[in-house]
Amino acid sequence: MASDFAMNLSLRKWAAHGVALVALVVLSGCSTFNRDWQAAAARPNPTDSIEGRWEGRWLSAHNGHSGSLQAIVRKLDNGQFETRYHAMYASVLSFGMQMNLTLMPTNGGWVFSGEENLGRLYGTYRYEGRATVTNFFSTYKASVDHGTFQMTRPK
Repeated sequence: MASDFAMNLSLRKWAAHGVALVALVVLSGCSTFNRDWQAAAARPNPTDSIEGRWEGRWLSAHNGHSGSLQAIVRKLDNGQFETRYHAMYASVLSFGMQMNLTLMPTNGGWVFSGEENLGRLYGTYRYEGRATVTNFFSTYKASVDHGTFQMTRPK
């Protein structure tokens, strides 16, 4: 009986540590994005690139869920554009992801498409869209969801 109590106490202790570790990882990712978001605000948006800050909404066509969306785009040395997203759902849950976009010039802007492997649970995430220096629109499709991202430059 005493050993069962000790085992339950030990499991609770490890579970609490696990929850704390997950919270730390999630919150540190958010704080890194928030720090970079604030730093990017100090730089003017370019007039000939999609680099910089974006904000708007995401919408799941699969289940109707939606929320706010922010992105920071920066040009990489290889010509691609690293795009870091931070999304909110139900005003309390946040998630982030990153993808590299290869832009192709088009009438007054750029088009892009690609895919990222999000692992076993979500599978391959495919996206395509178009952007100008002021508007960003993308569709996405994964094994469990599909929908849109729509953003503009923050005021």
